[in-house]
Amino acid sequence: MKDRIIYEDFIASIHFSTEDNTFFGKIEGIDDLVTFEGDNVQSLNQAFRDAVEDYKELCKMKNLDPHKSYRGTFNVRINPELHKKAVQIALKEGMSLNQFIQKAIEDELNSVMKK
Repeated sequence: MKDRIIYEDFIASIHFSTEDNTFFGKIEGIDDLVTFEGDNVQSLNQAFRDAVEDYKELCKMKNLDPHKSYRGTFNVRINPELHKKAVQIALKEGMSLNQFIQKAIEDELNSVMKK
């Protein structure tokens, strides 16, 4: 079983509790904590869809965007040698490291989205 499920443009992480014999999940990529559970895969999927719809309705009532807001900055920890190579290639290409990393991410996203 995948540990992620998708409904519309919401993604949830999924887990199983052997103690409770229950599937449970959490909607990822939002500013709030929204969880759901089910006794089987079908009830888990329905609980996820219901949780998304309830969350969207709550956000609509509060005039909020249901998706997490992003600032456009984040820290990345990578191998020092990879860091060095990225800086060297960026300089050779006449770009900053930020521009190089942004292009690399865009290229990877485009590649993945074509699949």
